Amino acid sequence: MLCGPWWSCRRPPEEPPVPARAAAPLELPPASPECGARRPGLRALKKMGLTEDEDVRAMLRGSRLRKIRSRTWHQERLYRLQEDGLSVWFQRRIPRAPSKHIFFVQHIEAVREGHQSEGLRRFGAAFAPARCLTIAFKGRRKNLDLAAPTAEEAQRWVRGLAKLRARLDAMSQRERLDHWIHCYLHRADSNQDSKMSFKEIKSLLRMVNVDMNDMYAYRLFKECDHSNNERLEGAEIEEFLRRLLARPELEELFHSYSGEDRVLSAPELLEFLQDQGEEGATLAHAQQLIQTYELNETAKQHELMTLDGFMMYLLSPEGAALDTAHMCVFQDMHQPLTHYFISSSHNTYLTDSQIGGPSSTEAYVRAFAQGCRCVELDCWEGPGGEPVIYHGHTLTSKILFRDVVQAVRDHAFTLSPYPVILSLENHCGLEQQAAMAHHLRSILGDMLVTEALDPQNPEELPSPEQLKGRVLVKGKKLPAARGEDGRVLSDREEEEEEEEEEEGEAEAAEQRRRAKQISPELSALAVYCCATRLRTLCPGPGPPQSCRVSSLSERKAKKLIREAGNSFVRHNARQLTRVYPLGLRMTSANYSPQEMWNAGCQLVALNFQTPGYEMDLNTGRFVINGQCGYVLKPACLLQPDSTFDPECPGPPRTTLTVQVLTAQQLPKLNAEKPNSIVDPLVRVEIHGVPADCARRETSYVLNNGFNPRWGQTLQFQLRAPELALVRFVVEDYDATSPNDFVGQFTLPLSSLKQGYRHIHLLSKDGASLSPATLFVHIRTQGS
Repeated sequence: MLCGPWWSCRRPPEEPPVPARAAAPLELPPASPECGARRPGLRALKKMGLTEDEDVRAMLRGSRLRKIRSRTWHQERLYRLQEDGLSVWFQRRIPRAPSKHIFFVQHIEAVREGHQSEGLRRFGAAFAPARCLTIAFKGRRKNLDLAAPTAEEAQRWVRGLAKLRARLDAMSQRERLDHWIHCYLHRADSNQDSKMSFKEIKSLLRMVNVDMNDMYAYRLFKECDHSNNERLEGAEIEEFLRRLLARPELEELFHSYSGEDRVLSAPELLEFLQDQGEEGATLAHAQQLIQTYELNETAKQHELMTLDGFMMYLLSPEGAALDTAHMCVFQDMHQPLTHYFISSSHNTYLTDSQIGGPSSTEAYVRAFAQGCRCVELDCWEGPGGEPVIYHGHTLTSKILFRDVVQAVRDHAFTLSPYPVILSLENHCGLEQQAAMAHHLRSILGDMLVTEALDPQNPEELPSPEQLKGRVLVKGKKLPAARGEDGRVLSDREEEEEEEEEEEGEAEAAEQRRRAKQISPELSALAVYCCATRLRTLCPGPGPPQSCRVSSLSERKAKKLIREAGNSFVRHNARQLTRVYPLGLRMTSANYSPQEMWNAGCQLVALNFQTPGYEMDLNTGRFVINGQCGYVLKPACLLQPDSTFDPECPGPPRTTLTVQVLTAQQLPKLNAEKPNSIVDPLVRVEIHGVPADCARRETSYVLNNGFNPRWGQTLQFQLRAPELALVRFVVEDYDATSPNDFVGQFTLPLSSLKQGYRHIHLLSKDGASLSPATLFVHIRTQGS
């Protein structure tokens, strides 16, 4: 093996002599020869820690685990950690393409012990909980429910995966890149002799997504072949990799500030930071960056930064496009709920289409893991007095209401402490409504809000901070004057538009009769989110009724924005509005949430199970503020007397200029075809008020997904920059068919840092594509 696992292949270099300022360039020593060994020695492994770890060693040997898919389908399969430490190989009954036999550690969302998944609770009774574990993945990949032969072996995988995930999270981008290239190097070494022929080097280049000219590739090969034997080994391989991974654009940038001595002093680094537009850049901050990112101890002692340290900094979160100050909760969380965009899910229980897809409590767990704070429960009459959740009048499967409430209790606050709203679409009769209320109270206990926090002002909405760790119920409310028999509501409390539009005609009359009957037990739980049909945008006489929530289809919301934009903005400054997709979207497709955010709608509900640009926008909107699911609306959307109209936002106020420079290590779209290499182009999209929406793209680069260069400038004029999202998209150009998606990253313009920045790309499912990045220069100017 050309390099050992990533936890063992980096050794601190020996220190070079201290350079005099303005003397010869400070060079890093060559890579450790241990990195070229077939297997790293025990001493090196022990030094780095993890390969001496008994749990990891057991995973490297492999385990025969039972995969559980149903009551009768329990198949034994071999699972083994690969030597790269980043992927797990598993056996299949019918062999498939190599990429279909592995999963990656970085794609794991969580590892749960015992019967802590829907699958194991339903089908794992034959196996003791201590022997069971569930691997939950990011994106749409199904959970992996496993049973080990013994409890100890199950624990080895639980502990081992936890250690590997922690080590992966701690890796710098440079370490990830170093490991990534060595893994491909190992694969390209066809005879595993730790030497690379030119044919194997060409194979490596195709693997990493570059079709290099044969003459140029051979010249580079021969320049590194110091032994002149048509083979690269040891230090020659490392030299080849250094040349392959060189970043000329970063070297040029570095040398423009460092001068002839090829190192940056703290004052020179400060000059770079100031030119970047870093707020509050000081000499002390520059010195701190050197201590954090410089790899060379001698340079660090003299407060100097080498090119490697400079690259480490620019590849770190501090050098990324997303402002690190916005990655934690930085906004005021003490304002009323109406002042926030709230991450919201539609038909949360579905894992696929709304016609025949399965329903699952795991869909709620995944939504919470994505920062969702408002989930939907479509409640219908079930057998044995137990209400069920499914998409009515369709072939979707059914799950118990109480199981969903238990999933809310167990998972709602794992990512965010801020309140969760349960949006009830109620089709049950009075008896099962009472059962719903009982389950909510008995399972959620003190989490559930059952009375106003301030009895003196029951109509005043509290803040997310006041409601930390609490669950709100959005549902219909009986009028104050009523009997105890759950009578039919008056016309003023008609069912929500959502229920009217989505029901089939066959049972419509019966369902309308039931929906108008509200049990007092369930009505009592609608404290701050009382579902009300929107009849007018004009506020009525008397105090504002901020506890009312209206649900609108996307069509109705678009009509209001188009015909009464400012009135709708003012309405949403006073009370909550939920928007949901049309029922005609049979495949659970989404609409653009940006249109609704432009008007201040708080609960813009999307099908979280359906990837696409719409979910990219949702992720981008809520990627800030600690990904807590609450983002403060811009000031123009907060005042009840606001004059803002998204259809007429005024003249341009901001110019955004994006210079697309280069990309690095873009993923291959077809790993099974060695000659399939991407022709990448970059598109920058603005999503905001209609007058701001725009997209510009670069030309494509032929046959190079490894280090394509563009150097092209894209410019945008913005009228409402405070609402704008910027989406960076990389596609594989195709002249005869639609381009293929490669990766993307979306963020608010207000969180986009200026200067030279790396953009860390995400897959269609939102998983990291590390080490794939874009390198850009950003400039924003106010008019």
